[in-house]
Amino acid sequence: MAQSRSFIARFFSFIWGVFTFVYRSVVILFALMFFGLFAALFWGNKTAPVIVENNVALVIAPSGALVEQIDSDPSQRFFEQFSDETPSQTALSDLIDALDRGAKDKRITVAALKLDYLWYAGLAQAQELGAAIDRFKAAGKPVYVYSPFYGQSQYGIASHASELSLDPLGMVWLEGFSSYGNYFAEGIDKLGLTVNVFRVGEFKSAVEPFIRNDMSPSAKQANTEWLGDLWNSYQSEVVSARGLAPNYLDETIAGLADSIEAANGDGAALALSKNLVTHVEDLTSFRARVAEIVGFEKQAHDSFRQIAYSDYLAAVRKPKTGKNKVAVVAVQGEIIDGYSAPGLAGGESVAELLDDARSDDSVKAVVLRVDSPGGSVFASEQIRRAVLRLRESGKPVVSSMSSVAASGGYWVSMDADEIWAMPSTITGSIGIFGLWMTAENTLKKIGVHTDGVGTSPLAGAFRGDRAMPEPMKRIMQAEIERGYDLFIEGVANGRKLPEAKVREIAEGRVWSGQDAHALGLVDHLGGMELAVASAAKLANILDDNFAVKWLEPDYPFFGDFLFNFGAKMNALGVPAAWFSGLLAPVQTPLMSIQKQFEWVNDRHGQYAHCMCTISKPSISVPLAGAATRK
Repeated sequence: MAQSRSFIARFFSFIWGVFTFVYRSVVILFALMFFGLFAALFWGNKTAPVIVENNVALVIAPSGALVEQIDSDPSQRFFEQFSDETPSQTALSDLIDALDRGAKDKRITVAALKLDYLWYAGLAQAQELGAAIDRFKAAGKPVYVYSPFYGQSQYGIASHASELSLDPLGMVWLEGFSSYGNYFAEGIDKLGLTVNVFRVGEFKSAVEPFIRNDMSPSAKQANTEWLGDLWNSYQSEVVSARGLAPNYLDETIAGLADSIEAANGDGAALALSKNLVTHVEDLTSFRARVAEIVGFEKQAHDSFRQIAYSDYLAAVRKPKTGKNKVAVVAVQGEIIDGYSAPGLAGGESVAELLDDARSDDSVKAVVLRVDSPGGSVFASEQIRRAVLRLRESGKPVVSSMSSVAASGGYWVSMDADEIWAMPSTITGSIGIFGLWMTAENTLKKIGVHTDGVGTSPLAGAFRGDRAMPEPMKRIMQAEIERGYDLFIEGVANGRKLPEAKVREIAEGRVWSGQDAHALGLVDHLGGMELAVASAAKLANILDDNFAVKWLEPDYPFFGDFLFNFGAKMNALGVPAAWFSGLLAPVQTPLMSIQKQFEWVNDRHGQYAHCMCTISKPSISVPLAGAATRK
């Protein structure tokens, strides 16, 4: 019996020893692998330089949304590099820079645009990219574009190309611009919630969804006007690029139902007959046509000789030798209190970047690149004050407005030396509001009551479970009115306009960039390139030998590691599919989830926000895995 027990003990001891050995081996293996990759990433990685061969096509294949500055979560970018997912963001400046450099590069013969993974571009962004395509063509080089489907964002860009190819199963979907939203007043009433609204301005409609069941007549009037301006700008640009009659898009949309029926539902054939595209062909045929210019790749005869725009920029971007810099600071997304997050511009973060530019002797001027509908008043004011500190230090500041620079987006811009906007920029919306909900009636419905005492009539004024005291409402309204007056005075002083005129064109009303220019809210019409050149001129930089330096918030160490890890491992030959499968179990929990009202965090409850973006098209282009060969 004792011998039996001894055998059992030795057996289980042996099993435990094997288990421990395996466990420790696996841990050591993973540790060695991690630190080996870590060392390769930071110390041992010497990747071969990118070579730009003669007679190649420059491939422009944006994906996700066009943005001013990549600000997606670092972990998301990390996983995108090791999976079949296409990147969720593409920097507009990279595409424009690649096209402008390629136009002057004798090794680049043609540009090939592939737009099937671009799901959104702001109108002003699309127009700036279209202008870069025009400059490429003006250098005597053709631009070919392919997509299995063109939505309005894609087509606004594609219309500038020399030749447009559409898949036989595709179509060009044009529907015009709209601004629709949900209105919650009836639902809020059924829930028993009380909405306390404080605002100034007849056209400040950002609070309407909470107090109405429909859009107010004044909001409809204002929205109809700025949407009309933007649609006219879009239509004029497209028909001019394609050589069509002035009202061609309006007529095409109006008769689309009849036309598509007559074409037996063949959207591609209809687009060809309407001169919206020049070729109906699949991707293989498109590649063969580009190959007629540059030839097929030696290693893979299924595609043409090419270089991706990201590889091209890595090869040709060299640091300028001049000591002078023009810094660019982006205000992208809603403006929030505190520090920036993916898709959100933090007042603290942006102000710190502007202060960094002020203390950097090599920075002679700053461009504030704004693509924001606003948000927190306090955070917007933080950014404006940092702009003033820059100017007081003797460094000029130029605001360059992208697709949207309204409300708080205009607040941060109003004290710049110059404001530049595209004709299709959405701007203005000079007004502020406050919003506070209480649920005392909701609680009563389920038998919950609130009672107690306080040391003053205002004690507990911001409790969500009791009605807001009348004195508190008066205080809030007074603060909102003062904030509006400060906004008006700031615009008047910053833009050198009579205060009476600013009050007349304010009231929360939204303007197109073209109208804002006519009203004096914007100084010049033009894109980022012209704004940078103007900033350099204001700083008395007499030659073009200056660097454009984009400033961005510092990522935490681990975030920065993740951001760069994927690209380095690809360069080292680590199989992406293997790494993606290894990390799949932890991918989802690390993804950032943006909440619809994450920007509602102003410490004073005051907001300069504009609900003035164009509604996404009814039909959009889905994202899927992208092939490496274009």
